[in-house]
Amino acid sequence: MTQSEVLELMTELGALHKGHFLLSSGLHSDTYFQCARLLQYPDLAKELGAAIASRFHGETYDIVVSPALGGILIGHEVARALGRRFIFTERQDGVMCLRRGFAVERGDKTLVVEDVVTRGTSIREVCQTVETAGGVVTGLGAIVDRTGATADLPHPLQALARVEVQTWEPAACPLCRQGLAVVKPGSRGN
Repeated sequence: MTQSEVLELMTELGALHKGHFLLSSGLHSDTYFQCARLLQYPDLAKELGAAIASRFHGETYDIVVSPALGGILIGHEVARALGRRFIFTERQDGVMCLRRGFAVERGDKTLVVEDVVTRGTSIREVCQTVETAGGVVTGLGAIVDRTGATADLPHPLQALARVEVQTWEPAACPLCRQGLAVVKPGSRGN
């Protein structure tokens, strides 16, 4: 699946939004990617997962781990394509952790998968959680990379689409200065 195909699907299925958004990262943007609009279709989710998995051809992984909430569906589909176990992390009292009896075994080669990456905060937190549990993160994947290559990630990010979009700290947001109402569509509480 090519970048243009992914972006075309996002537009067609209403997953690419324009407006004034407060992202989970805390930044403001005029563009928001709602990957759940793609992943609501099981056949498409399976295809996207296989496309991300293909980026890691020749690598071996013991486990795929994603952050809740946005990464769960795509991470599961990547794990299915790789024939590997899947678990997810979630925040408890603001700290990313493993819950629900999920565990990473010492030395587990781990692929971390997210839906959209802006600053890389969730991916870094998942990596830290995995490594604290004894796993070894060796790959990162996503549907959309909107970092502009500025995120400090522990490994290269393999994404189906790399999109340069404007983001601003809230105090510097031109959309706020214009008086446009901000919408908070993400899953992380700030």
